[in-house]
Amino acid sequence: MDLKDNPKKPLYFYYLIAMGIILIFNTFILPTLMKMQITQVDYGTFLKLVESGHVESVEVQDDLIAFTAVDETGREIVFVTGRMDDPDLVNRLYNADVQFTKVIPRENSPLVNFLLSWILPMVFFIGIGQFLIKRLQNRIGGLGNAMSFGKSNAKIYVEAQTGISFDDVAGQDEAKEALQEIIDYLHDPAKYTEIGAKIPKGVLLVGPPGTGKTLLAKAVAGESKVPFFSISGSEFVEMFVGMGAARVRDLFKQAQEKAPCIVFIDEIDTIGKSRSSGQLGGNDEREQTLNQLLTEMDGFEADKGVVILAATNRPETLDKALLRPGRFDRRVPVELPDLQGREAILKVHAQKVKLGSDIDLNAIARATPGASGADLANIINEAALRAVRLGRTYVTQSDLEESVEVVIAGYERKNAVISMKDKLTIAYHEIGHALVAAKLKHSAPVHKITIIPRTSGALGFTMQIDEGEKILMSKDEALDRITTLLGGRSAEEVALGTITSGAANDIEQATKIARAMVTRFGMSDEFDMMALETVSNRYLGEDASLIVSAETAAKIDEETLKIIKVCHQRAIEILESNKEKLHQLTKLLLERETLSGAEFIAALEEPVG
Repeated sequence: MDLKDNPKKPLYFYYLIAMGIILIFNTFILPTLMKMQITQVDYGTFLKLVESGHVESVEVQDDLIAFTAVDETGREIVFVTGRMDDPDLVNRLYNADVQFTKVIPRENSPLVNFLLSWILPMVFFIGIGQFLIKRLQNRIGGLGNAMSFGKSNAKIYVEAQTGISFDDVAGQDEAKEALQEIIDYLHDPAKYTEIGAKIPKGVLLVGPPGTGKTLLAKAVAGESKVPFFSISGSEFVEMFVGMGAARVRDLFKQAQEKAPCIVFIDEIDTIGKSRSSGQLGGNDEREQTLNQLLTEMDGFEADKGVVILAATNRPETLDKALLRPGRFDRRVPVELPDLQGREAILKVHAQKVKLGSDIDLNAIARATPGASGADLANIINEAALRAVRLGRTYVTQSDLEESVEVVIAGYERKNAVISMKDKLTIAYHEIGHALVAAKLKHSAPVHKITIIPRTSGALGFTMQIDEGEKILMSKDEALDRITTLLGGRSAEEVALGTITSGAANDIEQATKIARAMVTRFGMSDEFDMMALETVSNRYLGEDASLIVSAETAAKIDEETLKIIKVCHQRAIEILESNKEKLHQLTKLLLERETLSGAEFIAALEEPVG
């Protein structure tokens, strides 16, 4: 059962239950118990008992008379009767030698009456009002935040609480080197002020998601051993205009009180977007918050010891005033790690799990080009989960390799029902990729071929791993990559004489590379080195837009199609010349469902029998 379905009850809930129980006890149970001990009689019976000498004591109250009498067994019983207008009652009780008295009404002091009549009800209603206001604040976040009167929601950490240092950050050596100066200044600002140097007020961390920007900021605070304020840009933006600006003022006020310290604003593009975006109207709250941030950054000197760190993956959208000298003076790129960086990141996260003796983290690093630090941490965790599922107490190399495939293509669907006809088509498709890649000069070696479907929707895949890290891609490598992608569809045509929908993703990737060759890489004879496309955001998907006329766009389509047709024909020629090997390898893949790179190469080099 989901724990969210049974949330923990607040304390006042149990108070209400206790009060209800007491109220029911006093209203129903206690009077019943009292009635069981007190006997009610009429006034005549009372007079008879007095005359007969059975009454021992009488207590006269305003509305009733309580008396004790002795029954025949000698047991005392308490009786009550209603008070009558009887002037001779006192004489009767006196003559019968009965002890009697009248209860004197107790008068409360004026102070007690005032407290009970005025103060106690007022406190009760104020408490009820506070309770309802808190409930209202919890239900509607905007109003609740407005009631905080511009207080900052920044989380404050000290060095012992963060527990993060540069040792926990791997694969970002250049970024750590750029931030080391900030740490040195916070440790010993005197040597900077002595020479007249000013430390940057603001440092902007830019890079793709998952590269460790927030982790770097916490590591700077941990290395500096100073207070660390952490807040997200979205927490400044509220439903009421002016609340964001008030929170900025409060944040900087707290920071200057605790200087030297570090203020970290995550996702600063939420409030720092350019004010000249050309859109009609605007967001007054966001602009006021940005203006207040600009004013606060101008309002304190660098020697105050307050350093502002900010992170974003959309630096191109930030306002120019935010990036000018005196504000965010320094930009620190936090890029995707290279091969050496990926291996270092894997080592950091691998320290948290038990590893077997056959671990080769370099192979995993080579298999994950373009992976961020968060992706690599996820790979290590998936490997540990797989080891537990298989009943082992340590992680093996096969766990790591499988976790790479899980992150790339999802989990295996071993129970998926696929007809033999479709399975044969998938096998020819994947062998087509592998066979074309093996026959091309500039293609990465085949690492694994499988026709086991995955949860991502892939019915099979062919994994290629480069021996080393490649930063640049030549025209020959781009053409070979497109040819390899089109090898799957080409194998279907050559071997089966038909085409299926299984090449949809291959066609999309091939078209993307061919189009980039024409529009961005200058690899087209028609357009030479003319820029035809611009990338709007290099950190979030590299979305590009054409900057050409409609006529030129049509020519771009023609050039892209020409590249794809040439590569398609080349893949068909390779497969036609190795048709017997195509059938032989496909039969082997159908039998085993998965082939390693070494098994594929060994079967490829065997003479055709």
